[in-house]
Amino acid sequence: MALTPTSDQPDADKAAVRRAAEQDVLLREVDEAVRQDEAAAFFQRYGRSIAAAVIVGLAAFGGWLWWTDHREAQREKISEQYVQALDQVDAGNTAKATAALDPIAQKGTPAAKAGATMLEAGLMIAKGDTAHATTMLFKLADDKDAPQEFRNLAAIRGVAASFDTMKPEDVIARLKPLAKPGNPWFGSAGELVAAAYLKQGKKDLAGPLFAAIAKDKDAPQSLQLRARQMAGQLGYDAVTDVDQVLAQQRSDAGGTGAGAQ
Repeated sequence: MALTPTSDQPDADKAAVRRAAEQDVLLREVDEAVRQDEAAAFFQRYGRSIAAAVIVGLAAFGGWLWWTDHREAQREKISEQYVQALDQVDAGNTAKATAALDPIAQKGTPAAKAGATMLEAGLMIAKGDTAHATTMLFKLADDKDAPQEFRNLAAIRGVAASFDTMKPEDVIARLKPLAKPGNPWFGSAGELVAAAYLKQGKKDLAGPLFAAIAKDKDAPQSLQLRARQMAGQLGYDAVTDVDQVLAQQRSDAGGTGAGAQ
């Protein structure tokens, strides 16, 4: 015969559930207390270091924000000074233009300093102070902190401005690295190097270089024409497309005839 459940069994189950719940709550409280103690011990041990790291991080971030704002303000100031200098150039006030460029050339960013130096040197050349301008240009060309494009341009402009007074070997030493086919400055630098070779009487070096410039499709057309004429006079063939050259000559002749009428 099956046993019938006694009336006190449901109460026993409820008590067991209640005890299990109480134990679970107690365990949670103990676990939370342990975690709090561990956290307290951790912050007691490392709290100062963490606070110091946070303070340093905030200070660095604040410094970065200040520097960014300061740099933008400086750029705006430099831009304004450039505009003022160009306005003075347009007005023919060379002295005032130079005065506006001096602060940029002395304290601007590397690119700004280089640009101001180039413009200031151009003003000096225009008024006949070639020696001073050349010194500035060669100093910029040798400045390793300046952008390479400005350094290359300064070297070419410096040589072009003082070519007549420079020794041929100095011209070659300064510009030969740029006077190579494929280099963006090949045409301008190559023409000056070839002219220096002629000064030395080295036609065998000048002729091929002029011919290479004449065949350089990236060189300005006027430069190609000059180089072609020089190469031809030295006995080197610089004609790459006969039909194109003949068409150019007819065009030049027609323009001359039209201008003479």
